[in-house]
Amino acid sequence: MKNIFETVQLGNLGLKNRLVRSATWEGIARPDGSVTEQAYAIYDELASGGVGAIITGFTSVALHDYYFGGMMRLCDDALIGQYKRLTDIIHAHGTPVITQLALGAYYREVDGQYLQVEPDDMTADEIQLVIRQFIDAAVRAEKAGFDGVQIHGAHFFFLSRFISPAVNHRKDEYGGSLEKRSRILVDILKGIHKSAPSLHVTVKINCSDFTYGGLDGDDCVAICKLLDAAGIDSIEISGNGTSVAGIRAHKNEGYFVPVAAKVAEKVACPVIVVGGFRSLDTMEAVLNNTKIQFISLSRPLLREPDLPQKMRQDAGYISKCVSCNACYSSPAHKCVFRGRDNRAQ
Repeated sequence: MKNIFETVQLGNLGLKNRLVRSATWEGIARPDGSVTEQAYAIYDELASGGVGAIITGFTSVALHDYYFGGMMRLCDDALIGQYKRLTDIIHAHGTPVITQLALGAYYREVDGQYLQVEPDDMTADEIQLVIRQFIDAAVRAEKAGFDGVQIHGAHFFFLSRFISPAVNHRKDEYGGSLEKRSRILVDILKGIHKSAPSLHVTVKINCSDFTYGGLDGDDCVAICKLLDAAGIDSIEISGNGTSVAGIRAHKNEGYFVPVAAKVAEKVACPVIVVGGFRSLDTMEAVLNNTKIQFISLSRPLLREPDLPQKMRQDAGYISKCVSCNACYSSPAHKCVFRGRDNRAQ
């Protein structure tokens, strides 16, 4: 029987429990990707709250990625020291930390301006540049003390779009079949393992694109099998359009579990699943009725960074997150109820 609060290995990482903080957007970095004091405080609070491992928020591999503002970035060696301070803060709590490496979109310089380019229109050299950017960012992550990196292949950002048949219609070695569309992920994975061998390399992938002509559950399983064969250390299953509203404990938790369970049956590496978990007994039922090994949390930890501690002390404790999604329109994506909760205590 698997228990949430047992010490466990996630590949080469030792965790104090099976709860993982899923990468959560903050949007508070400076334009060059440097870390703010506010970010340091957020991660210090998270690490002190008892979660088994932390995956940091969206961290772009490119300086000229203008998909949205406030992105952390690992695109310059000059930033390594700031991220080393971040990993030191988290490690002080005995918590492993993985940085999520991502690209919002690819931008090409044209007459002094940077214009977004879709996968179909990229040159072969531009695809190789993106692969190199992910590998170089992973090397910086290793130097900064991160325990691992997560290749962000979900949520219809660049890599998610690249592997989706709804977007990628290329006719070369990076398009057409599922295997060819997925080659970019495999090339990034192999490059990171070669250049930063100490890192745990995980991937976040959609169970479905939930869009016409996009990836479906069978595609997700097939891509995960390819990555598993290529040596991925773990896989986190998410989905496009992630944050479902109106989640209630014991009613509609774990909405990505069905596909995640299928993936876990087909791969050797550990599978992590995110998506609407609010109660300890539901999470442990997933662990013990499937081959899924880890549960990841996002919105509940915005409201209660110490939720793991509360659940460890009281097995019947239910997350206070009401899935209102107001965090998406708040500064730094903070829970709008946090101040009210504190006044009530």
